[in-house]
Amino acid sequence: MSGVEARLADLGLTLPEVVPPLAAYQPAVRSGEYVYTAGQLPMVDGQLPVTGKVGAEVTAEEAKDLARTCALNALAAVKSVTGDLDRIARVVKVTGFVASAADFTGQPGVLNGASELLGEVLGDKGVHARSAVGVAVLPLDAPVEVEILVELLP
Repeated sequence: MSGVEARLADLGLTLPEVVPPLAAYQPAVRSGEYVYTAGQLPMVDGQLPVTGKVGAEVTAEEAKDLARTCALNALAAVKSVTGDLDRIARVVKVTGFVASAADFTGQPGVLNGASELLGEVLGDKGVHARSAVGVAVLPLDAPVEVEILVELLP
């Protein structure tokens, strides 16, 4: 077990299986020393635990937890192309999309779920730039979607 996966275990988390693509794309692609993940939905055992808009059917706190799940799924996608999460030099960028009710403006707080998980698991290597974007709808009516850009050790 890698050091990162041991840290996940210390947090009571298990790296999930890679979420299979829903269309014509790969969950993650390596280019040189970078890994780009596709947008990761908060799938758990092949299912979305909650659907709907944040600020309507889904609370901000529920969405924050779902963003954590998205980040965990993104780490699984990274491992699928690197073989070892200990190869991560740093998370460079996190982009998150929040399916938002018309009056919901708490997208940054929702995305803190993903950012905080990456910090808990990777320490200083998990500190990153980030965008939090409100959108009308996401695939499968998911409340949140997260993608990450990771730099690898040489």
